Amino acid sequence: MVNQPDQIIGTSPAFLDLMDKVSRAAPLDRPLLVVGERGTGKEMVAARLHFLSQRWNEVFQKMNCAALAPTLLESELFGYEPGAFTGARNRRAGRFEAAHKGSLFLDEIGTMAMQAQEKLLRVIEYGEFERVGGTDTIQVDVRVVGATNIDLPAAADAGAFRHDLLDRLAFDVITVPPLRERPEDIMLLANHFGIGMARELEWLTFPGFSDIAMEQMMDHHWPGNIRELKNVIERAVYCAWDGEAPVCGLVFDPFDSPYRPPAPPVENPETHGPIGAGAKANTIAHPAGNQPSSALSPPPADHQDYKEAMRAHERQLLETALEANRFNQRATAKWLNMSYDQLRHALKKHQLIGS
Repeated sequence: MVNQPDQIIGTSPAFLDLMDKVSRAAPLDRPLLVVGERGTGKEMVAARLHFLSQRWNEVFQKMNCAALAPTLLESELFGYEPGAFTGARNRRAGRFEAAHKGSLFLDEIGTMAMQAQEKLLRVIEYGEFERVGGTDTIQVDVRVVGATNIDLPAAADAGAFRHDLLDRLAFDVITVPPLRERPEDIMLLANHFGIGMARELEWLTFPGFSDIAMEQMMDHHWPGNIRELKNVIERAVYCAWDGEAPVCGLVFDPFDSPYRPPAPPVENPETHGPIGAGAKANTIAHPAGNQPSSALSPPPADHQDYKEAMRAHERQLLETALEANRFNQRATAKWLNMSYDQLRHALKKHQLIGS
């Protein structure tokens, strides 16, 4: 019996465009890349590609490339012969042999070591490989679907990913939209997860969400996307206890506590040591060769509106950081010790980029 994929839910234009592209790509027996932020559902998209293909009644193998050390990844993918390494007493088939006639989903493919990338390129190109420690060539028929949340072309340019493997994998690239680009789906998904959790708690009915909770959901940026939404909803439902009143009291950060352990000290990029208490709060260390034309200045001394002063200060910090990094947003986010999503949200907030 073949396991069917979990249900994919949505009605937004971005979601429907995604499903249309998946439906058109699925029957083509070609390798594909599924790209998207964390928590967007890349594995579910890969499963849909398999179950809509001619291989639907064959095995759908899944492997997370980031979960294994480079030395183990190759033997997990291609198997090994007795004596290939210490402890290898018996022959073992790898994931490619297990996925013969079916599909192999390689999650976090951007983390794969170079040696494994070379063998992966060969098996995609010619359908053949050797087990670790072996010399016999093994033929397989496997459709590879890779997934990543990093910029693979940039990784290839930096020498961290093979250009030829990227070319072979990218017959087409399916980019999964983040949840913030699917606002029409937020409440649809929230109710789906809420009903599921209520059923698990054996509630007679699911009372829905309060107006405040719905407003909070629509205003949240959802950096963790659908996975984060699922956690927030299930946490709120189980904390509601009885299910008689609409669910409220959403907790977006479960780590928020007065007893939360302190964060480790931030390393000073110039001295490679922790920033001490005596460091000036408004001093920014500029990367070599990226000095901005003007230094960051404090808010005007005569400014009496605290919120407005902080907003102006934040905007100036963003402008200075962008200029220091030649308006490369990913470099700017790293420079400010922010995630890319956090930087984009801040830039939109201050209208420094389009919505």
